[in-house]
Amino acid sequence: MSTASTLARYTALAVGIVGALAVGQAQAAAFQLKENSAKGLGRAFAGSTSAWGDASVVGTNPASMRLLDGRQFQADLSVISFSADFEKFRGTQPSGAPISGGNGGDAGMIAPVPAAYFYTPINDDMHFGMSLSVPFGFKTEYERDWVGRYHGVTTDLKAIDLGAAFSYDVNPYVSFGASVFVEHLTIEISNAVDFGTIAYAASNGASAQLGLFPGSADGFATVEGDNNAFGYTLGTTLSPSEDTNIAFSYRSKVEHKITGGKATFDVPALAAAALQTDARGIFVASSGKATVTLPASATVSVTHRVNDRWTVMGDLSRTAWKSAFDSVTVDFASNQPDNVLNFSYDDTVFGSIGAEYKYSDSVTLRGGVAYDESPTSYEHRDVRVPDVTRKWLSLGVGWKPSENMEFNVGYTHLFTNEPAINVTAATGNVLQGKYDVGGDILAASINYKF
Repeated sequence: MSTASTLARYTALAVGIVGALAVGQAQAAAFQLKENSAKGLGRAFAGSTSAWGDASVVGTNPASMRLLDGRQFQADLSVISFSADFEKFRGTQPSGAPISGGNGGDAGMIAPVPAAYFYTPINDDMHFGMSLSVPFGFKTEYERDWVGRYHGVTTDLKAIDLGAAFSYDVNPYVSFGASVFVEHLTIEISNAVDFGTIAYAASNGASAQLGLFPGSADGFATVEGDNNAFGYTLGTTLSPSEDTNIAFSYRSKVEHKITGGKATFDVPALAAAALQTDARGIFVASSGKATVTLPASATVSVTHRVNDRWTVMGDLSRTAWKSAFDSVTVDFASNQPDNVLNFSYDDTVFGSIGAEYKYSDSVTLRGGVAYDESPTSYEHRDVRVPDVTRKWLSLGVGWKPSENMEFNVGYTHLFTNEPAINVTAATGNVLQGKYDVGGDILAASINYKF
């Protein structure tokens, strides 16, 4: 095998962009976030776009703004607690020798997810709103010398949306709405690079005489980038009776063309000299570009008021991961070969049912359950994506001390299995094991009418 072909082969995961673009287990499929409403969280987001009195519809289905009562501002804050402990693991070099390092500690996080909404009626038939939300995001971080360091150390991805929405009521039974949003995406990731293996393979073993062999010369790679892009949401809300709402909504995919990405490498001096990295323009600081497409999703939501006390609701949504996240091509400005990163994500389904009970004029109780499908599987799961299908159990309570003020709290616990991984880095390092993952979400909101 030639030196050039060896370096081309080992470039693919050395930079670790694969991890940055497929971030781990957020509280919906892959790195999708549903946490935009404390009221919705309390019923597992059943009725998310069809229930009365939740201003989050400004961002999720503008057609349902007619279900809001008067000009209002709503602020939500969700706190996600996610844990990921790697267990029963085994790491081996290409030769079969063990890789040093521990389990990396708890790679999870405790992270706040904010959201805010403004709504005002224009007249009896037209409505306007603005929204700020975080539809995608996650962060994982392992200890720098852990056994899976060649597959990932740090991953941080955030997508923040600022949107404006408009809707029109054809009559009391039919409404149409649309919103346009600008989305800011940031990505930052890092991982170790086994330059000992790269040099050893490139020299057909001759580098061992210099002390360069698998596992002997770890370096480090960091990649970061950001981009702004536009997307839209369309919706319609039907009310066959004054007690029933049926809502359909579609959120577009968002195509982020990152042109100013930056990759930096910390290469051990001996490996840099052996590989002639500066002269060959490989493993050197470089800009780069890639197109990252965040998926489209479609939701049908139903809410029915049984009587003055009870309301029941349900949601079913599908996220088009397969068409958006099947593969991504990364183009470096240096001599680093382009990479085609294959994720092989599948489309996912999220389904939930929930209920509200009006305990009194000022207190409402909520509950719900959900099934949340993962887009990845054992064959494609990565250390940055310890994602697995999960089940939700949610509870919530709302308190309305006056006509103008409302407070809501929601809580969800996620039930999961133990996702296993069996991955091989471009340098031939193999990592096997499984995760003990867990998740809890607590959210609170305030709604003020003026």
